Amino acid sequence: MILKGRKVAKGTAEGDALVSREGISFYGGVDPETGIVGEKGHQLEGKSVSGKVLVFPTGKGSTVGSYVIYDMSKRGTAPAAIVNKEIETIIAVGAIISGVPCVDRIDIEKIKNGDRIRVDGDKGTVENV
Repeated sequence: MILKGRKVAKGTAEGDALVSREGISFYGGVDPETGIVGEKGHQLEGKSVSGKVLVFPTGKGSTVGSYVIYDMSKRGTAPAAIVNKEIETIIAVGAIISGVPCVDRIDIEKIKNGDRIRVDGDKGTVENV
């Protein structure tokens, strides 16, 4: 399966998909030191995004979330890549400044938890490997 979307942040990465059907806020929703989702009641609460291809519909929350993604990249706790249905500015800026490959306009319903995924932010593609 190869899904074609829009290029957001350059680079390529491969990893296991961690899928949420809910939006994610990196500011207050994800612990930058551990990469664990801490937002109470969130579908991914208690799960680590570190090294995963993080698949979710869109971001939410404070603009500080961009810096949290950057901080996570420096700590080694960031996602390997980000795939969105429809990106918003906070996630886009965070991915770009952090060097986390990112693609949006993807039918995320076709991606399941644990799928091995390659994201190519230069081509705007997401594929199973």
